[in-house]
Amino acid sequence: MGREEEAETQTSICKDAPNLLSFFVDTFVDFSVSGLFLLPTPPLQNPNPSISRSLPPLPTRLPSPSRLIAVGDLHGDLDKTKQALRLAGLIDASDRYVGGSATVVQVGDVLDRGGDELKILYFLEKLKREAARSGGKIITMNGNHEIMNIEGDFRFVTKTALDEFRVWEQWFSVGNKMKGLCQGLETPTDPFKGVPMSFHGVKREFFDGFRARVAALRPNGPISSRFLSQNVTVLVVGDSLFVHGGLLPQHVDYGLERINEEVRDWINGSSGKFSPQYCRGRNAVVWLRKFSNEVAQNCDCATLEHVLKTVPGAKRMIMGHTIQTAGINGACENRAIRIDVGMSRGCGGGLPEVLEISKNSGLRILTSNPLYQNMGNAGLNVGKEELLIPAHGGLREVEVKA
Repeated sequence: MGREEEAETQTSICKDAPNLLSFFVDTFVDFSVSGLFLLPTPPLQNPNPSISRSLPPLPTRLPSPSRLIAVGDLHGDLDKTKQALRLAGLIDASDRYVGGSATVVQVGDVLDRGGDELKILYFLEKLKREAARSGGKIITMNGNHEIMNIEGDFRFVTKTALDEFRVWEQWFSVGNKMKGLCQGLETPTDPFKGVPMSFHGVKREFFDGFRARVAALRPNGPISSRFLSQNVTVLVVGDSLFVHGGLLPQHVDYGLERINEEVRDWINGSSGKFSPQYCRGRNAVVWLRKFSNEVAQNCDCATLEHVLKTVPGAKRMIMGHTIQTAGINGACENRAIRIDVGMSRGCGGGLPEVLEISKNSGLRILTSNPLYQNMGNAGLNVGKEELLIPAHGGLREVEVKA
């Protein structure tokens, strides 16, 4: 190698050194927060955050996979999250993805009511990458609690969750200081710029946790932009329409793709503190309960039927949001499938259940309830177009072995 070639090689190495350091710091911070090694991904370049077209489109309509798994609200409980995924055969005893080409939809509400929120976000990110390498997909959705936290509404946060975010802030700040010492790297943005030092009605001992949570989750915050901006708000997979709360005719008329892109743009900081109007109020896509009332006769089946007719190919709406104490069930002649079983310890610690839709066996519930595990089809008599739900409630929690 000549002197000129050697000089060029050294120049190239030195030029790459800042990026290598940034890569190392990000990996170090991730591991310190989550206990997982996640290789950082290059940031998506979006020169104008008000125009979503410069980002890859979010998935809104996907073809029917050979196996589709729907997972309900997780609410900060990592153990129950893993139990539910293991029940569906998606992860092994070492928490590695083994679901092959399955498509998995988690219908939102990872945040609030539990202390493992960040750990779940990191864990789902790890599984998304592992699934992609196996030909599978893991799609996460926005629930009302994601929207609330991005807006700064922390009514349902727990002390352990505040501690988790406070620890995140400490490591994130250490990482930024390390990057700030390296010539060639831009000075990291201060995530606490504009965040108040105190909060009315909050005890002083929780100020640090509140500040960390605001900084992390507000629009364009480090956690919201990294994890929550990947979420969809509405989704069609084959003949199943997914949404956290429910869809009304005006939401379909507005446009499903439009809803997904606008919510992502808001999370990325394009439109102020508050979410779009269709994410707020009792008739919002993440708040609606017209189709999830536990008393099936109280569900608005006529409106549901109208909505499904306006979404090409849709036969059913699958939603979370409202806890079903009897487990996953169907209403409106199984046009409404309700999958929030309140499995988080912060929601009563219900028995983990997931919904499976496959081309071979149709719809069935995979349950950890011992009364139904040995009755075939997870305790259900399942026809090609129907889902028959037995009543099973009031049972004690058992360890999932699946």
